[in-house]
Amino acid sequence: RPLSARYAACMNGAGVTTAGMHDCIAAETARQDTALNAAYKRLQQAVAPARKTALLEAQRAWLAFRDANCRFRADPDGGTLAGLGAASCVMQMTADRAQELRDLAADSALQ
Repeated sequence: RPLSARYAACMNGAGVTTAGMHDCIAAETARQDTALNAAYKRLQQAVAPARKTALLEAQRAWLAFRDANCRFRADPDGGTLAGLGAASCVMQMTADRAQELRDLAADSALQ
């Protein structure tokens, strides 16, 4: 699932400032985090009990990777764009992972 129409409308709003962009990204990240949590719960219910621990380990590893990867983008010498890039990284990676988990849940339901 792509980023929401609300996010696009927010970012395309007239006169969006850097602070406004951060607000748009924060709101979309919250929406995508909600979607991620719902997809994780669905997948957790779909997998065999013996695989639940592996799923939890994978999700924890993914969270650590996302956070480290996006922190790296927040180059202290990169100015305001680096901060936007780091925040956008968290948002996009969260959206991508939510979609991945939805796809895995759909595949699990077919097996």
